[in-house]
Amino acid sequence: MDLNKDFWEDRYKTNDIGWDLGEISPPLKVYFDQLTNKNLKILIPGGGNSYEAEYLHNKGFKNVYVVDLSKTALQNIKIRVPSFPSSQLIQDNFFDLDMTFDLIIEQTFFCAIDPNLRQAYAVKAHEMLKDNGKVAGLLFDAPLNDTHPPFGGCKTEYIEYFKPYFEIKVMEEAYNSINPRQGKELFFIIQKKKISSTVY
Repeated sequence: MDLNKDFWEDRYKTNDIGWDLGEISPPLKVYFDQLTNKNLKILIPGGGNSYEAEYLHNKGFKNVYVVDLSKTALQNIKIRVPSFPSSQLIQDNFFDLDMTFDLIIEQTFFCAIDPNLRQAYAVKAHEMLKDNGKVAGLLFDAPLNDTHPPFGGCKTEYIEYFKPYFEIKVMEEAYNSINPRQGKELFFIIQKKKISSTVY
């Protein structure tokens, strides 16, 4: 299973992007509307067409970064939102980024990576966040696929990945998912713990 740059670029070029809602996910819209600090440095990993980044940008959040392996996906954002800073659209692998953030937004990235990388995701997110930084967003609460993305999971599994590195603030069924995902999404907020380097 080689979920590399070419794999994702091909999906966007052929518009084989069934996960793409064509608009901001309702639970994230509600969460963003509660954020008051427009100076937050925010990362959306595997953001794809990232209507979430567009929404935040249009609300005045100027430090929003999208990282994706697909050049086409990032170009789609720039075409839709010409005022979005090109320097904040990064074609790279999330795991290779050397930056720090206040907030990481999770929207169909965790389910798109090889499940064997989930522990590494928790470690990398912890490493990239500033003190008391958070990861917030959505996780699928359903089995889904074994051989190709999206890969599913459940609350118990996710907590095991995150609890060594994060305080679980919220992880519960999203009440305002789109209809096809009703009962299949968890909304979560986790906050970076101060831990000793020996945990790694």
